[in-house]
Amino acid sequence: MPTDMSESPGELSNDDAVRATNDDAANCKRGAVQLGYWRDPYIEYFVKKGDRKPPEINRGYYARTQGIKQVIEHILEVTEGKCQVINLGAGFDTLYWMLAEEGIQFKNFIEVDFPTVTAKKCYYIKKSKPLLQALATEDGEVSMSNWDLHSSQYHLVGTDLRVEGQLAAKLQEAEVDYSLPTIFLAECVLVYMDTVHSTALLRWITNTFTTVAFINYEQVNMQDRFGQVMVENLRKRSCALAGVEACKDLLSQEKRFLDIGWEGAKAWDMVQVYNSLPKADLERTEALEMLDERELMLQLFQHYCMCLAYKDGAGIGLKAIGLD
Repeated sequence: MPTDMSESPGELSNDDAVRATNDDAANCKRGAVQLGYWRDPYIEYFVKKGDRKPPEINRGYYARTQGIKQVIEHILEVTEGKCQVINLGAGFDTLYWMLAEEGIQFKNFIEVDFPTVTAKKCYYIKKSKPLLQALATEDGEVSMSNWDLHSSQYHLVGTDLRVEGQLAAKLQEAEVDYSLPTIFLAECVLVYMDTVHSTALLRWITNTFTTVAFINYEQVNMQDRFGQVMVENLRKRSCALAGVEACKDLLSQEKRFLDIGWEGAKAWDMVQVYNSLPKADLERTEALEMLDERELMLQLFQHYCMCLAYKDGAGIGLKAIGLD
């Protein structure tokens, strides 16, 4: 989400802190990739060297990236590639390049974030030949402005998700097709929006797209002591969780969608997501680092979740999609 120039100085300070979470996440992902948790040859073009984090943090990012990718690939499979992906608050995410490298088919991939973030991403893409080459196809050239980028299948746009009508205008520039099955992805995005704005966004999506899935990753179980400490630590960094009201438990995460007309929703904490990943790969990653306190990892995982909401107008079987 980018800055709305009409906001107060206090709100600007919070927006700066929210933007900084992109750098934190990218550094954590880069560090975990360096240790071998998963393969991502593209993250290095956005972050040269990642920070060394505790094993429970590395395993958390592993579960997050692999769990989300697993669900997205399942949806792309049932749509036979006739689908588009819209990544809200995408930051320095590399999912587009990873899917393209694996030959996974989709019609369009749109990333959205603050203009200040997309401007940085445009710069890194422009100066990184492997990133740029993956966008240049026979179907057309890559065009780039200060904070927007457009190619035949990938679009990066700067906008403010809180400003009514702004996202719709940017998606139009990105050649969105409202008739196509569409996957929305949001990783720690809605929690930084107050519920008035996040509800308006989710209502607009379900009212606009006929067949749509929304994958939301963020905090959960935030009313217990562990959750309150998390909130307080973020507050000390001037990073308020304006949407924490929807993060009470898994039921509240589902209810936020069901109450405004989505057909269905199901949420899992990250313990469930972690345990759903291929056993052989879990054994491989668990051998990378010694974990002193497994209970601490489980407690952390219980305070993050992945929610899948859907509206299946085309009857493609979104209801059946879950953790493999």
